[in-house]
Amino acid sequence: MKNFAGKVAVITGAGSGFGREFARLGASLGMKLVLADIEAQALAATADELRARGVELISERVDVSQAAEVERLAQRSLEAFGKVHLLFNNAGVAAGGFVWENSAKDWEWLLGVNLMGVVHGVRCFVPMMLEQGDECHVVNTASVAGLLSTQLMGIYNVSKHGVVTLTETLYNDLRLKGANIGVTLLCPAYVPTNINQSERNRPDTGGEQTESMKAAQAAMDKAVTSGRVSAEDVAQMTFDAIRENRFYVVTHPKILSSVELRLQDIVAQRNPSDPFTFKKDVAVKGV
Repeated sequence: MKNFAGKVAVITGAGSGFGREFARLGASLGMKLVLADIEAQALAATADELRARGVELISERVDVSQAAEVERLAQRSLEAFGKVHLLFNNAGVAAGGFVWENSAKDWEWLLGVNLMGVVHGVRCFVPMMLEQGDECHVVNTASVAGLLSTQLMGIYNVSKHGVVTLTETLYNDLRLKGANIGVTLLCPAYVPTNINQSERNRPDTGGEQTESMKAAQAAMDKAVTSGRVSAEDVAQMTFDAIRENRFYVVTHPKILSSVELRLQDIVAQRNPSDPFTFKKDVAVKGV
């Protein structure tokens, strides 16, 4: 997809971070927008900003973990614009700690938003794109956490590994179908967004934090706030990949040495290496 003017983009998590920057960039390219977020105030701010620039859009408060709400979003998109050409399954949350200390509610929340949110987006919008027959594109936001298995991030890693294999399978299924739909897998490392403040949108309190959860939160706060690649940079990289019909977008290429080490471990059938082998300065010490 090289021409974006007049086409319709659906963006989840549009109230902040990558989603807001996808919306801003899409608007600058002349796209019509369907904006969704669970955080009503942030969503309204993004929508108001873009409407003031004359962008044609609708906005919907949506909890992507709920199938019925994503189905409603798809129906609203059709009612408003008749078609959807570009889908950003972008909404995401984060939490950490020793994997055995995460509660059932932790797992339900993370997997509901990060994995099932993408599943619902694919299930609701890809059939629509296939029926249209137009040139379309799907972008799924995973993470380098979907390519590695770092300590104290097990619950997040599981959700993002799920997005990676879902997206790779989607690509292969669409190729088998002969569909005119491109697919991009976005794998960012830490970027200054507010994902480290995900608890603000959690439907339950989450209970008392353990020492490992506190350590994971502290490490995430430090990494997110010190990130040198901006959400705007990531949005530009992503649109470049859409133009080039490129699947993988790894926003921090230095991380690929750690990804390669993991793959070498698998091929050699040896025990997993420390994911921080090449970045010992940012590794969390004993908890």
